[in-house]
Amino acid sequence: MAYQPYPSFWQGATPAARDLAYDNTRAVTDSAQLIAARNEEAATFRAAHAGHLDLAYGPGQRQQWDLFPGANPNAPCLVFIHGGYWQRNRREDFCAFMAGALAMGWSAALPGYTLAPTATLTDIVDEISASLDWLAANGSAHGIAGPVVLSGWSAGGHLTGMAMKHPRVAAGLAISGVYELAPIRDTSLNDAVQLSLAEVAALSPLRLPMVDKPVAVAFGTGELPELRRQSREWHTARSEAHCPGPLVPVKGVDHFRILEALKTPDAVLMRAAADLLK
Repeated sequence: MAYQPYPSFWQGATPAARDLAYDNTRAVTDSAQLIAARNEEAATFRAAHAGHLDLAYGPGQRQQWDLFPGANPNAPCLVFIHGGYWQRNRREDFCAFMAGALAMGWSAALPGYTLAPTATLTDIVDEISASLDWLAANGSAHGIAGPVVLSGWSAGGHLTGMAMKHPRVAAGLAISGVYELAPIRDTSLNDAVQLSLAEVAALSPLRLPMVDKPVAVAFGTGELPELRRQSREWHTARSEAHCPGPLVPVKGVDHFRILEALKTPDAVLMRAAADLLK
């Protein structure tokens, strides 16, 4: 069967129905409260770990790293790319989710990137690659020299998929990501991102050669069907290409609560991350 970039209902769906299929904020009725609590917790966490913040990897205002080195510089590092459909959020508001990595003795690191519409998605993908170049060259000076498990949530899951080929990356943990961009181009999300047909072809992980590194593909079973479908389809494509890594359905959680599974060493996403390096 020929590859189908769209879900079965897409052709007959109204613009409003297409928007709803990817509207995580509307799907989670208390998302505003969850976001406020996340940001408050992150501010406290960041203030308590202030030694290696706002490190520039490029000239742009958002082209900066926040690093949280562990005691052992050769321990693994969880690099986390924030989401927000490439047009919202910032790295500073996600650092509290790194508590599980630090409790395991790992390091953690969060890169920022320029948002759409200021940057195209091509620009953003290039920025993530540049950030990893910087980490490869400079991370050891900040106590981060071990293997990188590249992770990301939502749009960050997509960016994780796009950056798996980077030589600094040993493994990946892609959380609730978008791996086929064609449907996004048909929603109001594209008003800011302005995807071209060429970008859809070049920047959809489902259309690209699979990278033979371990990748755990995670999603919440309480998420929107489209997010679940995209994760399952990318994992299936990777499996058919004989690329290692599990599909990790996190029971009952929605698009926002899934990140709680990073906050302790025994939580499902941190166990998945650790297993990737075995």
